[in-house]
Amino acid sequence: MAQTSLGRRDRKREATHQALRTAALRLGAERGFQHVTVEEIANEADVSVRTFYDHFPSKQDAVIGFDEWRVAQLRDALRARPAHESPRVALHAVLRDLLAESSAEWPLRMRAVAGDPTMLPHMFSSFVGYERAIVEVIAERTGLDPTLDLFPTLLTTVASGAFRATMTNWRANGGAVDLLAVFDDAFANLARGLRWRRPPSGGAREEAPC
Repeated sequence: MAQTSLGRRDRKREATHQALRTAALRLGAERGFQHVTVEEIANEADVSVRTFYDHFPSKQDAVIGFDEWRVAQLRDALRARPAHESPRVALHAVLRDLLAESSAEWPLRMRAVAGDPTMLPHMFSSFVGYERAIVEVIAERTGLDPTLDLFPTLLTTVASGAFRATMTNWRANGGAVDLLAVFDDAFANLARGLRWRRPPSGGAREEAPC
């Protein structure tokens, strides 16, 4: 995925931010998030509690909040996709790269969230920043006005739904399935027009329209 240009100070801040997030995810996955304190997260990342609060308003945000730099990275990567690609294909490629880059975080995040299921809807609601960026770039690529035309918001909403469905399916399978393969299958299903497979009744599975 395309990288935004960062100065030395910003790179250092980004590294600290990521260290805090990694510490929160690891401790939450190991011990149950409700048993982890901000002080322990800061100590694990070898920074002060004050530094923690410079990066996150709460320990929950350290696990499920979105990162502004990743939103910018997503926007830049989507703009950099070849102009001949359809919006759906470009979005699939960029979201897949983002998921692959953060794939090590997701098993920890879902284990942490499993200890407090009320965090799951908050995690998905934190995707709003990503969705706004996607709508903006899809509108640019298609030459459409997102306030007047349905398509940029509709495609973004459908892609976000595919991402959430991927996470739900992966979590329901205990993380035993390949995350990227499930994501690819979700987008392939969208490309086919949301067809589903009937359970077999003495024969092979049969695909049917939604």
